[in-house]
Amino acid sequence: MASDQENSQDANAPDDTSEKEITRGITIMKSIIRDRDKAVTYNVNWNADNQLIGSNAAKLASYIGTLVRMHIPITATRWSNKELGSAKDKIWTEILRSFNIEDTTIRKKYILQLAGKRHRGWRTFLTNKYLKDKENFFVEYDPEYPVKYAIFITEEEWVAFVDQRRDENFKKVSATNRERASNPTYAYKKGRLGYARLEEKILDETKSDATSLPPHVLWKEARVGKDGTVRDDVQHIYDECETLSQSISTAEDQENRSVLSRALNVPEYPGRVRGKGHGCTPTSLYKNPRRRNPSNQEVMETLQALQAQVLQLQKDNERYRCMEKCSSQLKETSEKASINCQNKFPEGISSCQLYLSSPTYRLVGKGKVHNTSGDLLHHRPLPDGHLKVSVDVVLDKDALLPIPDIVSETTLLRDAIGSFVAWPLDLIFIDDEVFAQGSQQLSQKIGSRQKNKRDLPVTSLPKKGAFVPRYQISLETLVDSSDMATAGAIRLLDMEEDIFGYSCTETIGKEDLEHIFRHQELGVGVIHTYIRFLYDNFTRGNDQLSNRFRFVSSSLVNKALICREPDSCREYLVKRFMASSTNNLYLWPYNSGCHWLLLAIDPLKEVVYFLNSIDGEWTNYPDMKQLVDTSIKVFRSQRQARVPRTKSSNITWIKVQCPLQRNGIDCGYFVMRFMREIINMNQIEIPITYFDEYKCAHYTRLQLEQIKEELCQYFIEKRLISI
Repeated sequence: MASDQENSQDANAPDDTSEKEITRGITIMKSIIRDRDKAVTYNVNWNADNQLIGSNAAKLASYIGTLVRMHIPITATRWSNKELGSAKDKIWTEILRSFNIEDTTIRKKYILQLAGKRHRGWRTFLTNKYLKDKENFFVEYDPEYPVKYAIFITEEEWVAFVDQRRDENFKKVSATNRERASNPTYAYKKGRLGYARLEEKILDETKSDATSLPPHVLWKEARVGKDGTVRDDVQHIYDECETLSQSISTAEDQENRSVLSRALNVPEYPGRVRGKGHGCTPTSLYKNPRRRNPSNQEVMETLQALQAQVLQLQKDNERYRCMEKCSSQLKETSEKASINCQNKFPEGISSCQLYLSSPTYRLVGKGKVHNTSGDLLHHRPLPDGHLKVSVDVVLDKDALLPIPDIVSETTLLRDAIGSFVAWPLDLIFIDDEVFAQGSQQLSQKIGSRQKNKRDLPVTSLPKKGAFVPRYQISLETLVDSSDMATAGAIRLLDMEEDIFGYSCTETIGKEDLEHIFRHQELGVGVIHTYIRFLYDNFTRGNDQLSNRFRFVSSSLVNKALICREPDSCREYLVKRFMASSTNNLYLWPYNSGCHWLLLAIDPLKEVVYFLNSIDGEWTNYPDMKQLVDTSIKVFRSQRQARVPRTKSSNITWIKVQCPLQRNGIDCGYFVMRFMREIINMNQIEIPITYFDEYKCAHYTRLQLEQIKEELCQYFIEKRLISI
């Protein structure tokens, strides 16, 4: 058992005259208190088995003993008593104030378990010092109240403690434990060093690249005396362990008894690993827990996981079925494609504008589209989905042809002036004067459903210069002509690991597309699809942008999950932050339950940019702010960053004066445009008054329609919806 003398060191109070045989004073760790007042904190280290090591490990262990004596009464007999919960929280809070430790469940559990050991050692010390004689037997007289420890123990607590220790049942247990510990077969000889710091010492001295040592190696080293000799019986156990380790697999070692327990012929106790010391568990050593019969809760969780897998298989089956259907339909369409006259364009020759969608969507030239039946290009049939275009004017001298001209070996648009090229249908736009003449045909193709669209400027003949959401019209036509027109139909969009830090599949339903067409509130599926668009068109393949801008998944961190599973949300954010070694800005569309806003987080500089299109404060979202602050602190601790004490709890939040919405619907569209503009500016720091290039009081409807056009174009290009 540990004693108060094991809880070390630091400040000596004047000796009490009634107990002159004790020369050292009570341990209250004044140095830590003084350093804390100076805003000085201590770093601590952890080994591969999640055990406390490093130069400050002993200081922390001693400080834990002091806090235990201050906050836990000596009459507490069971450390697991729920009534001690508030006192344990105080201990944990005080430790976080002076030591840089991640505020995670696994760290808190380790520290509080160590505190429980210190509490048992404190009670044992008092028992041996005041309730037993030199022969280690309980005294019959009433022991005096230990005035020396009056700051920790009240007289009432002392009387109750003495009564507990004089209980006959306790005396029997004490005698049994004393007998067992009086003459150990293989005595531990490393004092207060402990297995974890012994392992650290061995690895440092041997300059080994290993992160951990086998339990039987540590067990042997812990029984080597100061003279360096190893007893024969200890060496025999070690040799037997070496022999067993050659014939027993790691899985068998984990599932039954460890090699060391087999050699010693002793039982294995749950939750601990013999020869590794406090804090090392089968989970940390073997990277997965020992097998045992699952609980009812675990059975239900397994059942839910299986149900999720079945649902995923159903979705995959739906996707493959749709792909087969689309493939057969495309084949039928291809057989009918010998006539190239396209009804969406006026027949004959019309002036047009030519666009490209890669690497950015832009106008690159002007010319004339030849929409005539059976037209050929250089004596060859036109590719499906293309029309013949003559190029008159080039606006982007570096623009490439969508399909290089193999006859003239032309690849640049500027070299095709005056000649004919094939151009994709969805990137040809008829000039307004010509388009007005054929708009009646377009209205008939779109159908009567457009007559009820109050928001979009295509309900009637477009005026000259009016915006026409062509991609939205095209996508809606595709949706109504495909199986997506039925309720419950879905499409799956694969999200690569680089986007959110894990690979996943985003589900897009018909209702998500309807929200875009009707300009309604957006769900997470649409927001994530736009993030995939930004990734594909801006950051993918661009080292500068990909190393500067990253995204946080709104599916893993949102209002509901923060309230229900805060630990998993924090662990995901910290893991996301740890993925970078340079300055990054993490763009996180946050859904508060009924509203979208954007957080742009720079975890290295510990700055959070708050962009809210309804002019609210971050104080209106306390759960979100607490999660971000805690995650940044844990990230700081894991990368072992030293910051001034005044800064450690003062993460910078900046409210950006971004454009504001004028209704209760546009928040999702604003967030998507915020992300695009931030990436387009290619700046880590966002000005408080927002970027001059995009500064305005409110986004116009046209600016939001541009975002929707990009989304719909992306759906079409990814062939998520096809007839």
